[in-house]
Amino acid sequence: MKVDSKVLLGLLAGAAIGAIAGILFAPDKGSETRNKIKKGAGDVGDQLKNSFGDFVDTVKDKYRKAKNDAEDLADAGVSKFNQVKNSVS
Repeated sequence: MKVDSKVLLGLLAGAAIGAIAGILFAPDKGSETRNKIKKGAGDVGDQLKNSFGDFVDTVKDKYRKAKNDAEDLADAGVSKFNQVKNSVS
């Protein structure tokens, strides 16, 4: 896990813990507190979904780049092989 991912995960966890602690210690009725917890959990879930989507997009981009680089390298190898083959013939 890269440092950026750890920092992001730590920030999200800290925000979630802070929000939950703030709601639990607030002087509201139980039903209002439960509604706030549901809303907070939904918000954290949305943030995690977005972060995971960004992570998946980054992995896809790196995979495409690696695949293209490998194809270019293979094409260069085939070209070099054909040059050597033609020079020997």
